[in-house]
Amino acid sequence: MQERVVIETVPGRLQAEILRAMLEAKGIAVWLSQESAAAAIGLAMGPLAQVDLLVEGSQAEAALAMLDDYRADRLVTGEEAQEPP
Repeated sequence: MQERVVIETVPGRLQAEILRAMLEAKGIAVWLSQESAAAAIGLAMGPLAQVDLLVEGSQAEAALAMLDDYRADRLVTGEEAQEPP
């Protein structure tokens, strides 16, 4: 198994799940890491609520490029990718 690397730290679980779904839809396996106290007491804000997104080292470059495209609004959805009739 390859080493996992942190590619992003986000302020909460919801944003982490959205980014994970986007990356996994493109075949990039993602693991989430969060301070266990945050989940135990239901924190949604602050330093304890931060979530790290991790990917295998070999997929880090592709994942970071996809996050850059996401932030720049350059991702193509299924509808946009289809050719007009």
